[in-house]
Amino acid sequence: MTAIKRSAQAVWLGTGREGSGTLSATSDVLNQTPYSFNARFQNEDGKAGTNPEELMAAAHAGCYAMQLSFLLTGAGFSPTALQTRATVELVEDGAGFKLSGIALALEGQVTSISTEQFAQLATEAKQICPLLKALSAVPITLEAKLIPPA
Repeated sequence: MTAIKRSAQAVWLGTGREGSGTLSATSDVLNQTPYSFNARFQNEDGKAGTNPEELMAAAHAGCYAMQLSFLLTGAGFSPTALQTRATVELVEDGAGFKLSGIALALEGQVTSISTEQFAQLATEAKQICPLLKALSAVPITLEAKLIPPA
């Protein structure tokens, strides 16, 4: 398989605190989406735009859920729904900032699987998900809950 490449572009205008920018990606999912100091550090409702940590959380949740789905299917189970929330925590670190942790919260509906099997595959997905491996220097926690299929 050849390497897969994806790209996005950030444009920032002005100073760090008063400036603002836009994020765009080839897929147009991000198309001059605004981001700024306020969107990153002060505006929790997301109405002022996005921020790198929110995008990272979305990428982690999506990558992890897809990885787990592949593992479950490969083990002979049929996932009905995998709902993953990733929470990225950014804290001050001297003159800058750092990621202090990423928390994954998973609720899964999977037919004919035991709680133990689900927990094992959920943990394995955390270990092999490409995005989670890329940030292995950041503590990543996982809370996995098996929900009976409806």
